[in-house]
Amino acid sequence: MGLTGSRGSETDSQRDLLSALSGAQASRDRAVSYRTRRVVLTSHGVMEDQKAGRKRGRSLALASILLAVLALGPFVWRVADDVLGGEHWEDVGTQVSMWIGIFFLAVLAAIVAGWMKNRS
Repeated sequence: MGLTGSRGSETDSQRDLLSALSGAQASRDRAVSYRTRRVVLTSHGVMEDQKAGRKRGRSLALASILLAVLALGPFVWRVADDVLGGEHWEDVGTQVSMWIGIFFLAVLAAIVAGWMKNRS
């Protein structure tokens, strides 16, 4: 009984091997390859979306830094000009420029913190 059982499974495996080599299982192989192709294409699409999100984040960070520099530039210039020109820190113009700069940076920090919280 042991010899017959092993011979039967051996001939079955040989038959499976011959049918695979002759192309009799081509429809099954085709289905597997289509399924694999769909998975790979879906994964590629997800990776492209992640890459676009990273680019968008970098662009937004660069734009906000540029906006901060452009918006704070005149105030920083005025404070530097006043202080180097012999004015004092306690002058009204210098104080107003400094408070506007501090307020703008605080608002910008709140916006960035809110954006980062919503992004997570």
